[in-house]
Amino acid sequence: MAPPQPLGVMIISIPEDILKSQSKCILQEKASQSSESNSSSPTTNLNTSSHDRPLKVYRIEHIEVDINSLVRDPGLRLPIWDYPIDQRDKIRRAYIKAGPYQHILPNYPPSGPEKHRRRFQSSWFKLFPSWLEYSPSKDAAFCLSCYLFTKKPTGRPGSSAFTIEGFRNWKKVNDGENCGFLSHVGKDPNSLHNVAEQACKDLMSQSQHIEKIIEKQTSEQVVKNWLRLKTSIDTIRWLTFQACAFRGHDERPESKNRGNFLEMIKILASYNERVSEVVLKNAPGNAKYTSPMIQKEILHILSSNVRNAIREEISDAKFCIIVDEARDESKREQMALVLRFVDKDGFLRERFFDIVYVLDTVALTLKKSICAILSRHSLSIQNIRGQGYDGASNMRGEWNGLQALFLKDCPFAYYIHCFAHRLQLALVAASKEVKNVYHFFTKLTTIVNIVGVSCKRHDELQVIQAKKIAHLLAIDEIESGRGLNQIGTLQRGGDTRWSSHFNSVCSLIKMFDATCSILRNIITDGSTYSQRGDADAAYDTMTSFEFIFILHLMQEIMGITDNLCQALQSQSQDILNALDLVSTTKVLIQELREDGWDPLLEKVTSFCNQYNVDIPDMNGRYAAGRGRFRHQHDHITIEHHYKFDIFTATIDSQLQELNRRFNEHTMELLVLSSALDPRDNYKSFRIDDICKLVDKFYPQDFTEQEKIHLRYELQHYERDIPQHPELRNMLTISKLCQGLVKTGKSVIYPLVDRLIRLVLTLPVSTATTERAFSAMKIVKTRLRNKMEDEFLADTLVVNIEKEIAEKFTTESIIEDFYSMKERRAQLQ
Repeated sequence: MAPPQPLGVMIISIPEDILKSQSKCILQEKASQSSESNSSSPTTNLNTSSHDRPLKVYRIEHIEVDINSLVRDPGLRLPIWDYPIDQRDKIRRAYIKAGPYQHILPNYPPSGPEKHRRRFQSSWFKLFPSWLEYSPSKDAAFCLSCYLFTKKPTGRPGSSAFTIEGFRNWKKVNDGENCGFLSHVGKDPNSLHNVAEQACKDLMSQSQHIEKIIEKQTSEQVVKNWLRLKTSIDTIRWLTFQACAFRGHDERPESKNRGNFLEMIKILASYNERVSEVVLKNAPGNAKYTSPMIQKEILHILSSNVRNAIREEISDAKFCIIVDEARDESKREQMALVLRFVDKDGFLRERFFDIVYVLDTVALTLKKSICAILSRHSLSIQNIRGQGYDGASNMRGEWNGLQALFLKDCPFAYYIHCFAHRLQLALVAASKEVKNVYHFFTKLTTIVNIVGVSCKRHDELQVIQAKKIAHLLAIDEIESGRGLNQIGTLQRGGDTRWSSHFNSVCSLIKMFDATCSILRNIITDGSTYSQRGDADAAYDTMTSFEFIFILHLMQEIMGITDNLCQALQSQSQDILNALDLVSTTKVLIQELREDGWDPLLEKVTSFCNQYNVDIPDMNGRYAAGRGRFRHQHDHITIEHHYKFDIFTATIDSQLQELNRRFNEHTMELLVLSSALDPRDNYKSFRIDDICKLVDKFYPQDFTEQEKIHLRYELQHYERDIPQHPELRNMLTISKLCQGLVKTGKSVIYPLVDRLIRLVLTLPVSTATTERAFSAMKIVKTRLRNKMEDEFLADTLVVNIEKEIAEKFTTESIIEDFYSMKERRAQLQ
């Protein structure tokens, strides 16, 4: 396993020995300059004139330590005494807020004699939760409290065991009263460890600091400070939830618009006199809580709480990483990270965790950034059981791709190509295989562009459509009701969203008559010959039988695949259900091929008769080509051309691409996982396949004894669960997992429950990351294109995971804000 990486660029501080050496050099230079002046002049004038050149002194500039780049691994971090003395308390607070680095691994590396190999145990974290840490890089235990508040090692044996070198004598841990951890803590309240722990508590309790005791503020002042900060917190929370900007262009008191943040506080103050008395102009100069720095601190606290809550949801469960990249408004490459896991209640979760700026999209760069995020929150790479990316070569490459790099560290982090991307590639590739269909989409785009190019034509289109709807309602051709008969407009298809093509086809069928009317108006009243010519060509295309035939054919095909498109983009979709949707889609398309020709031809014929479009004689000979290249085929009729050259060829190309890109028979993992499918009263349940699934794909998650016991547990499971009234009619494996927890069967069948959770962890699509990028476009706009990366990440975490952010009380945020660093105004 690769060692945890630092969270960002580490700003190196100047150690004390270097400071001393530089100070010594300064004194020596002063002495040499003084001796030179004495040697050059026989007498020394004590009254130096104002024009004399002063002594040259090398200035040591203050270096600020980036709190966000502190290394969490206790075996890799700098000793506390190597940081600048005036920043140590700030660094201590950051480490205390982050908590001990308790890195949980399935199996820790063994050490010691060959016959008596011992290793670190994660259960020790529960015995010493407040200070015990583990370093994966050194395979050693450390003490957070002693690291923060002990001085340099004295040189005596054991003085640096829990701070610098680490403790690795595991055989002494379970040694009763001689336990190495208990010996470190000590029985004396004044032991070095207990004194360090008390120092941690005192540091975080600012009310006990001597300056606060000397400058004791009245209880009324504390209440005012608290109310003022609460107003700012509520404002920031609301603005973040709504993805609104905080600051304004001009925030001076005389400005007409001081920005959303200050204007919101002004509104809150107008509704409450108590708030009005403590905010804005009535607030003291040193505790207004409205500066940009304070806004970012509050938002960072809220986002950190959200990430910590997600980390608690994951606990020690296995998880999957879903990653994608996109450019933001300032042309910076941003990488979004989503964690997929099953929580303790059996619910499948996909949580947006972070978004970071990456210099490039090389696989190694992405891996380092992901490892840095996971390491910061004590999430082990060894617990990854799935990877979900798109089909780019830097992600799915078998040798140097991101999935291959993670597989080297964790061979059970199985890669699943995003199903939504697979479907998109299948449908787009299939549409290009049939020449007539390819030309159809080109013509469709041209028609939409001509009609919707100007606001005037758009308005005319809606007026004509409104009149048509009113006429149909008057003659009772259509029904009225809430949400029905909306006017709408023509929609343009997108290259990367197949469902947008379906919307474009449906909108043109719905507004066919209105579109034809607009084209006829342009042909008659167009201002230029090019407009009239383009409209005339588009009108001839629209009113041809071939265009209308393909228009309805694509509506049928895309109507079937659209349900799969929408399902694959839904949150928390399990992979077995996704495979079932793919199979259902294939069956429906095959049924359309076998039985759909006559209903489609009847539907197209009726549509042509409605709009006076010429219908060719289906029994006539088909003539291919145009002009002098036009030639007839004696053995091919027009019906044969439309049925086999367009209808059948289009459907066959769709089926071929779906079978090629969704060939589950080549994915043994998914085939074996289908044995857990609860549909049809557990018809697919096969004990041998389930045991093979564990042996081949999840050997690290089950001990040898558990593998033996699993078969017997499955035998009881097979007889019990299908007969249970609440678990009998389950449709998805995700619902089954929830039902096992709800009924308490997860405790009776823990091994089966564990395996179901592992299968659910496998990703289906990267739709969650796509939604994160959609939120990014709303947050980081053209007017907010200079947002800092950390500010952007904090905003997106709170905005996307607002369900979690809403649970944190204002009181808890104030407490975190107060303990973050020294505050001038008291809040407690």
